[in-house]
Amino acid sequence: MHRGGDRRANQALHTAVIVRLRYSDKARDYADRRRSEGKTMPEIIRCQKRYLAREVFSALRHDYLTLAT
Repeated sequence: MHRGGDRRANQALHTAVIVRLRYSDKARDYADRRRSEGKTMPEIIRCQKRYLAREVFSALRHDYLTLAT
């Protein structure tokens, strides 16, 4: 998610968020709620990317700790 970071990772996050916004009811409800608060779509996507990045990092960390023990 860092502009100077891994472009492929940023692209993967962006693609995953766009797919979630299209097919996930939970993500769509979140976007609708934020839009009613006056947020723009790029701001909503940025928030969704942060959420997804934390979710993926947590899953990777959990898998790593499981393999390490």
